[in-house]
Amino acid sequence: MTPAARIAAAIDLLEQIEAASPRPADAVANDFFRSRRYIGSSDRRAISERVWQVLRRRRRLAWWLPVASATARLLTAASLLLESWTLEGISDAFSGGRFAPTPLDRSEISALRRISGHTLAHPDMPAAVRLEIPDWLLPHLQLRFGAALEAEVVALGEPAPLDLRANMLKTSRDGAQAALAAEGCDARPTRFSPWGLRIQGRRSITTGPAFRQGLVEIQDEGSQLIALMANAAPGMRVADFCARAAGKTLALAGAMENRGQIVACDVSGKRLEAAVRRLRRAGAHNVERHLLAVGDKWLKRRGGSFDRVLVDAPCTGTGTWRRNPDARLRLQEQDLAELVSKQAAILDQAESLVRKGGRLVYATCSLLLEENEDQVSGFLARHPDFQVVPLRSAWPLTSPAPGQGNYLSLTPAGHGTDGFFAAVLERAA
Repeated sequence: MTPAARIAAAIDLLEQIEAASPRPADAVANDFFRSRRYIGSSDRRAISERVWQVLRRRRRLAWWLPVASATARLLTAASLLLESWTLEGISDAFSGGRFAPTPLDRSEISALRRISGHTLAHPDMPAAVRLEIPDWLLPHLQLRFGAALEAEVVALGEPAPLDLRANMLKTSRDGAQAALAAEGCDARPTRFSPWGLRIQGRRSITTGPAFRQGLVEIQDEGSQLIALMANAAPGMRVADFCARAAGKTLALAGAMENRGQIVACDVSGKRLEAAVRRLRRAGAHNVERHLLAVGDKWLKRRGGSFDRVLVDAPCTGTGTWRRNPDARLRLQEQDLAELVSKQAAILDQAESLVRKGGRLVYATCSLLLEENEDQVSGFLARHPDFQVVPLRSAWPLTSPAPGQGNYLSLTPAGHGTDGFFAAVLERAA
């Protein structure tokens, strides 16, 4: 594809992402490229990088433009201009020729001239615009990070590496690393997870032998550490209460060496069905699935019977913005209020499964106090038979835990992972 054709495809994809909101951008992009198999891998990568760059700069780019002019094509042109393209070069690319975007009109050229010669940042930009976050969310993140706010939010805007988890049911981390090296992938051990491998930059590994044979799974190191905090051992009974497509379920199965029982629970039958292929590929044989429903008698029948219950609760996902920059644009204040209520209800359901002396692990991929520390405090007030197991005691490895205090609290700036929170809560014996 020519540079102009790549720009046109990026504009097309951006328009589809905006039209499909609140559907996640990566899902829209997958469908976009699946229906255009004639686009080669290098072109897909270039188009995706262009789109994700615009999404990461969306508020700052729009700040430079008249409100009515912040279209996908003008945002793309503005991004090019702020990357050192000249206005003449952009006009040449928007030529209207074969596969190229249609020419810029007078209003678009006028808007771009306002930006010409400037950098993306401007001293008059409001803090929330400069940090690419919703206005209403700024005080919440200021409360969470204080003086470290800028460094933490800037790190959330950087592209994430590709993290993999070695499947301990089929190989070791060294074995997985060697298998990836045979494919030309330079994967390095992660800093904290004993199962993790990291590949810098964008690379597709799902078509390679290591992935197809179930030696590795794609999973951020922070997500791996959530599963690690359950400290699940062979022979235990474990419930993954919000299993989704079973990423953490697979990590738990590896830690348990396929011995004992794992029940992967979710309210979505579609998500549980999607887990089947992953479970088979990984060789996880100690997992059963359960679809949670209103008035579910299964909860009562299995009450007090699990050694570990992992609640990876639905949340705002503020810790995953490196991978999902469009999510920050969709997040609304009412979403937070609804999620906090839902999290509390899920915890009150899940705790009934924990046996005496057993542990409940509450986790989110959020950075917000309301969804994390405050949620735990509320749970403990409602359930005084539980107590917090401090991070130092809950950490199952001999290596130092990533942090201090009662909870695991990970951030991109502090730990190089996505943002995650985990609290280990133990029921009195």
